Amino acid sequence: MSEQRFGEFVAVRRHDHVAELVLDRPKAMNAVSSEMARSIGAACAALAADASVRVTVLTSSNDKAFCVGADLKERNSFTDAELVRQRPVARGAYTGVLELPMPTVAAVHGFALGGGFELALACDLIVVDATAVVGLPEVSVGVIPGGGGTQLLPRRVGAARAAELVFTARRVAAAEAVSLGLADQLVDDAREGALELAGRIAANSPVGLRAAKRAMRLGQGLDLRAGLEVEDAAWRSVAFSGDRAEGVAAFNEKRKPEWPGE
Repeated sequence: MSEQRFGEFVAVRRHDHVAELVLDRPKAMNAVSSEMARSIGAACAALAADASVRVTVLTSSNDKAFCVGADLKERNSFTDAELVRQRPVARGAYTGVLELPMPTVAAVHGFALGGGFELALACDLIVVDATAVVGLPEVSVGVIPGGGGTQLLPRRVGAARAAELVFTARRVAAAEAVSLGLADQLVDDAREGALELAGRIAANSPVGLRAAKRAMRLGQGLDLRAGLEVEDAAWRSVAFSGDRAEGVAAFNEKRKPEWPGE
């Protein structure tokens, strides 16, 4: 396993074709400061450019929290002008995760609140263990979710359920989170479970995985006819690829594919 640091608070560890993006500000329970937000954005840019990465798993180095959201101590010191200047920095972290081209899995252990839960919502799949507590409590401190929560949560659980969760600012424990669709799997250990799931995903065609994600993301919210056109464009992007040729050959030869990734 290799590790690359992005500033003081973010690391990327490589497990073959799976990248583990580690939130590593344990003394602050991974509260996202401006410096940490820049590092998340930089790490995501590097991962997006790396064609060898088939799946990214978002994890935490803290044993009590995935991420507790924005660094409110830092925010408390901002003038209005400084808050305006900081906004693109904060958005860059959430957008970086959301726009990763490969499948992404969040491994939620402990608290994932506010911006911390939004980082998880930006992933394609969310794995939790029994310690997980998630929520978007922003209205309780006079703001609103600003890392995509008002848009991503309704897409996951529907408008009415999202409204109840955002308007009440309540926290949701692991079992209820899975039952409501806020998370996808409840496992014994979030990091190990997410990495195991990522390994199974990474066994598949990297070209196919990225195209399937692109089709699902771009087709979301479109009417069926338009969505099928998005799917057709994604199909055409893989139909004549090396991965498609290798996948068909491996199936017929009854062997494991050796994906060229192109």
